[in-house]
Amino acid sequence: MTNPTPSRRIRPAAIVVIFLTVILTGCLLALGTWQVKRLSWKLDLIARVEERAHATPVDAPAENDWAALADPAQYEYRRVRLTGTYLHQEEVQVYTVSDLGPGYWVLTPLQRDDGSLVIVNRGFVPSDKRDPSTRAEGEITGPVDVVGLMRAPETGGLFLRTNDPANNRWYSRNVAEITSTKGLAHAAPFYVDADATANPGGLPIGGKTMLTFPNSHLSYAITWYILAAMVVVAGWYVTRNLNAPKQPSQND
Repeated sequence: MTNPTPSRRIRPAAIVVIFLTVILTGCLLALGTWQVKRLSWKLDLIARVEERAHATPVDAPAENDWAALADPAQYEYRRVRLTGTYLHQEEVQVYTVSDLGPGYWVLTPLQRDDGSLVIVNRGFVPSDKRDPSTRAEGEITGPVDVVGLMRAPETGGLFLRTNDPANNRWYSRNVAEITSTKGLAHAAPFYVDADATANPGGLPIGGKTMLTFPNSHLSYAITWYILAAMVVVAGWYVTRNLNAPKQPSQND
């Protein structure tokens, strides 16, 4: 008796596997492509920061120009110079953990000749030097010249604790919150990280702006694309086995 020809119809289980393979592969390819775009963005950021941070300093924007600073990407890390007098009585210390260990950023308003204020991050002090009286030599009086990098204010985030102005506990360099708490008018919407020019007594320690950025986007993209290829191969293998013709038994 002649055996019947095995059916070539795709089985329902194989259809499910094909559907899942297509969906998962599409998601992995999308993630890989997203990382490629992130790589392009990161390389552009690094190039822009390098160019701005090492350029000849220019005058910090005047108050009349602040309205045009809505997009931090247009100004952040620009190297600027400014002249004024520190208002040490309005200083705040923002908690941080730096390459020098735990301590504080010293943020001090600098009043310029036109009456406008710019918050200057003068640099880092260790925890035992938070109190200005412990580093009185560094509390410079009279006009000073500052060179540094423009920075966009921090507004909090996943890894930053909420500021507690009432108890003078600061965890983010939120310029608007600092100036509002201190009642400071005509304050710039940005702050300036002072460069490494030494302060009297050695504190605060300036020039601590982080100018290196992690860049693992290429390895992430390759990983996602490899996973997509593995899913395709696995899907093909499972589908082939599910849809293989059923071999007739000896009893048929």
